[in-house]
Amino acid sequence: MRIAVLADTHDHCPPDLPERLRAADEIWHLGDVCDPKLLTVFEGIGPPVRVVLGNCDWNHGWPREIRFEQDGLRFLLVHIPPARAPLETDVVLHGHTHVARDETDRRGVRWLNPGCISRPRGGAPPSFAWLGIRPGRLDWRIVPL
Repeated sequence: MRIAVLADTHDHCPPDLPERLRAADEIWHLGDVCDPKLLTVFEGIGPPVRVVLGNCDWNHGWPREIRFEQDGLRFLLVHIPPARAPLETDVVLHGHTHVARDETDRRGVRWLNPGCISRPRGGAPPSFAWLGIRPGRLDWRIVPL
C-alpha cells in the first residue's frame, strides 16, 4: 500500500500536488487543513482520505486522532504529537511542528512527520511524504515540493 501523507496545508495546495498524489492508494492529512474546501481537492483525486483535526481547524467534525492496525502495525494519526507514544502503538504520524521527522524512540516506536506544505520551518522546503506499508515493514520518503 502506498500512502501520500500531508500536514499543515493551511489553505494552500501547490498546483502540481494533486497530480502527484494520483499514485496513492490512500491520502492521510495530519491536520491544519483550515478551510474544508481544500480537502475536497484531495478527495477529488480518488483514493480514500483520512484527516485529523489540527489546532487551526475549527469544528469540522474531524477526529482529533485516528488509531488503526494495518499489515501488523499499529498506527496513531494525530496533529499535535503526544509527549510519549501511547501503549500499543508502533507508528505515530503527526504534523504541527512544520518540520519533517523520521525517528525511532527507545521503545521502538517510529515517529513520522511529512513536513509542511504551506510554511515549513528550519529552512526546509515545503514537503509531503510517501509511506509504503507492507506486512511488518514501512518505507518513508520525504518529497520536497
